[in-house]
Amino acid sequence: MFDVIHSRSGRGSQGHQGALDPHCHVEAGKFHEGVGSLDVLRALRASRNKPRPLALNLQLPARLRAAGQPIAAYLDALCREIQLVACHLGNAQRVEQFHFAGGTPDPAHLQRLMSLLRQRFNFLDHDSGDYGVDVDLPSTDWASMGLLRDQGFNHVSIGVPDGGHACERAPAWRQDPAPIQSLLDAARTFGYRTVSVDLGYGHAWQTPDSFALKLDSLVELEPDRLQVFDYARPPRRYAHAPRQATSSPLDKALMRRLCFERLPQAGYLHIGLGLFVRPDDDLAMAQERGALSRNYQGFTRHGYCDQVGLGLGAISQFDGLHVQNTEVLGDYLEQLQQSQLATWRGWRCEAGAQIRQQVMERLACDLELDVRAIERRHGLIFRQFFPGAWRALEAMSRAGLVELSEDFISILPAGRLEVDAICQLFEHLAQPGPASSLDWLDHDARP
Repeated sequence: MFDVIHSRSGRGSQGHQGALDPHCHVEAGKFHEGVGSLDVLRALRASRNKPRPLALNLQLPARLRAAGQPIAAYLDALCREIQLVACHLGNAQRVEQFHFAGGTPDPAHLQRLMSLLRQRFNFLDHDSGDYGVDVDLPSTDWASMGLLRDQGFNHVSIGVPDGGHACERAPAWRQDPAPIQSLLDAARTFGYRTVSVDLGYGHAWQTPDSFALKLDSLVELEPDRLQVFDYARPPRRYAHAPRQATSSPLDKALMRRLCFERLPQAGYLHIGLGLFVRPDDDLAMAQERGALSRNYQGFTRHGYCDQVGLGLGAISQFDGLHVQNTEVLGDYLEQLQQSQLATWRGWRCEAGAQIRQQVMERLACDLELDVRAIERRHGLIFRQFFPGAWRALEAMSRAGLVELSEDFISILPAGRLEVDAICQLFEHLAQPGPASSLDWLDHDARP
């Protein structure tokens, strides 16, 4: 396993999907190797001079933890990276958001990393920040939840593994929800602000009936958030899980529809990207105020922060500059052993892409868009700037999915199932043909 991970078998072979969450709004194809460490250093210093608050994302990849021995060398390199990055930032820059990705960390690794992070960065006290961690169901217990809470984490996301057909029939959590219930009880006892549970659909061995039972089991547990995703496009933390056959398009569509019917009936709000939350959730309230944003981790209340990624494949964003660390462990270790940042590639968001991203973000976060505000801010005529998207929106308007005028685009309740598809209309400025602009109508995910 170590030889496979350490291999230098070509950067391009790593692919985009292992690096970027397929649900994120950033155009992976724009990344190129013309952006390097000097660009990152300039961006870090500019961030310090402003000074701007920070959103940190630390990567402890599950594949390294499973490999065993490489983890020691990786942790040493990660600590060097923390030191290198921190020395270019200022003590006045508050860490308002922090995400520890990769699954339940080993207690010794967790304490080492958090001790160094708190020495070098300005973490907030009294639960003022949004500090989240991913945990794996099989390797997490009450002691783990208590330790994570003691380290300042107040949001936790529970990854629930799914096996093959035999696993589906086995007396696992689908029939006995006690393991998840135990972690939810622990989270409430220790005072976590939110607990999110993953809900995947679309495996070949799943049926609409079996998925309905799975969905009902989770709803009964009353987690604060439910992240619904298609196994064909899993969140980043599942990027290295073995690929399995998917269910038929019809079954997949039925399973997706079950989520959008039953979760609202159970009191959850769909704020987008398959994320369902309670009405009193921080993200729901931010959406209501028009203060919700999106970054590489998904929805956030802290879109104004500079994003700093630490670890293998981690991604940072400073205004229009997007950068990513190498995904090859050997390169990562070597560069940091030489006290160099592990920057691999990046891109600078040009004006057209900034407009696209702003339109997509506001539609995803607010479920509406002030068209005139976009026109005034960027000096354009919206329907001429996005001609193909506008034609598709007109068709959606006739179908009762959106309300469309020269002033506003509003996604109607019937169209909320298609929020992601609506946002994707703006991914390209080139004018699509009449058929391609309406491809969403025949998409296999649409019931």
